[in-house]
Amino acid sequence: MDSVVSDASAVSDADTGSPTVTGIPAQPQAPAADLFRRDATASAATASATAGPDAEDGAQDWQLDHTRAPIATKIVVAGGFGVGKTTFVRAVSEITPLQTEALMTRASEETDDLTATPDKLTTTVAMDFGRITLDNDLVLYVFGTPGQQRFWFMWDDLVRGAIGAIVLADTRRLTDCFPALDYFESCGLPYIVAVNHFEGTELFEADDVREALTVPADVPVVIMDARKRYSVVESLLAMVAHALEHTPE
Repeated sequence: MDSVVSDASAVSDADTGSPTVTGIPAQPQAPAADLFRRDATASAATASATAGPDAEDGAQDWQLDHTRAPIATKIVVAGGFGVGKTTFVRAVSEITPLQTEALMTRASEETDDLTATPDKLTTTVAMDFGRITLDNDLVLYVFGTPGQQRFWFMWDDLVRGAIGAIVLADTRRLTDCFPALDYFESCGLPYIVAVNHFEGTELFEADDVREALTVPADVPVVIMDARKRYSVVESLLAMVAHALEHTPE
């Protein structure tokens, strides 16, 4: 009789779902309601982490609309040495621009002419990079090329995928932008000429610059100041409009 009662007790303990291991006390099981509550909390946290930006966080309309995506385009800024390409990118970029500047040394005295820019201490040795959002769904990535001839081998990589280029010109040394003009004409990439007007220099009309550079009539020539953001934005808009005329698709 005692054996039967002992067996029944063993079966009863097994049915409770809390097995007892020798030396380790059985752990109490959480109620089903608590388990459901924890699962719901974890699901809510996961959903919050994967959710998109909120309008209250200052998100743009296209960021809240999952059916739309911004159009990312690439524009190259080229020109001669010391013409203002780095200043151009720095003035317009809405992010901290990427700059690959190196101090100028005596080793470049015979190749880098500082007559027009005697205060220049650094030079771009790879590229400049910045970004600007022109519209809710139009983002421009701006790449500045190095100006010295010894770095021209990188132009092919920097230009790949660009919709157009801006050739910066300095009226004191217009011949410095001829290599950039020849390059973009030979590769068929749409471009405009932006004359960076430096203080203390004579201001020329766009038509005079066009004639001096023998630029085709369909290529826009604009007068701008690379230090001023609104002037740089106007140049970018002119570039985008020109590129759309040549490649509307």
